Amino acid sequence: MATAYKRILVKLSGEALMGEDAYGINRVTLARIVTEIASVAQLGVEIGVVIGGGNIFRGLAGTATGMDRATADYMGMLATVMNAMALADAMRQAGINSRVQSALNIEQVVEPYIRGKAIRYLEEGKIVIFAAGTGNPFFTTDTAAALRGSEIGAEIVLKATKVDGVYTADPMKDPAATRYTRISFDEAINRNLKVMDATALALCRDQRLPINVFSIFKPGALKRVVLGEDEGTMVHC
Repeated sequence: MATAYKRILVKLSGEALMGEDAYGINRVTLARIVTEIASVAQLGVEIGVVIGGGNIFRGLAGTATGMDRATADYMGMLATVMNAMALADAMRQAGINSRVQSALNIEQVVEPYIRGKAIRYLEEGKIVIFAAGTGNPFFTTDTAAALRGSEIGAEIVLKATKVDGVYTADPMKDPAATRYTRISFDEAINRNLKVMDATALALCRDQRLPINVFSIFKPGALKRVVLGEDEGTMVHC
């Protein structure tokens, strides 16, 4: 089956792992997400994953309670490492070969991020899970996805969310909101549509790296995006 892309970067939020829970990792939801990723891996597509940590700890939330921003961001990065390990373990149980690489050195539990090694793993058919964001405070995991996608030569960043695309307004609050099929980076930035943060959008725009925003909870949506079908919202130059 012909695919539209050979190498992709999937941005998965930590909140996506919670399922219907208020906190942490829902194993049923995690297994469902792994099934969606596996369906694409079986097509021969090379897959990198950047994962967030909001289901465990959010740096910005920490600063709201008076915590130092850099300290809070580093704690958030550690939360992404925990999520990456859980995702890799779920993949192992599903018979999928994966590797975790962390932007923070925690060599007892995960490999350090090395670009050349990550690309080799992808070429070998392994899924590479990138943890700890960019390794620097003040940057989101959206920016990490844009950065890693650019570094590994991904053809597209696929942002997995709870909604099936980018809308003119919040579809949960406005029933008249409509989904964009395609939208330019400049439109997304100027209209403040919150596709990703402004730094991530600007980086993807400058690298001419398109973004597709889709629902990870919609069965088969990830596969349909990879096959080039009309799914989600395409953000392009």
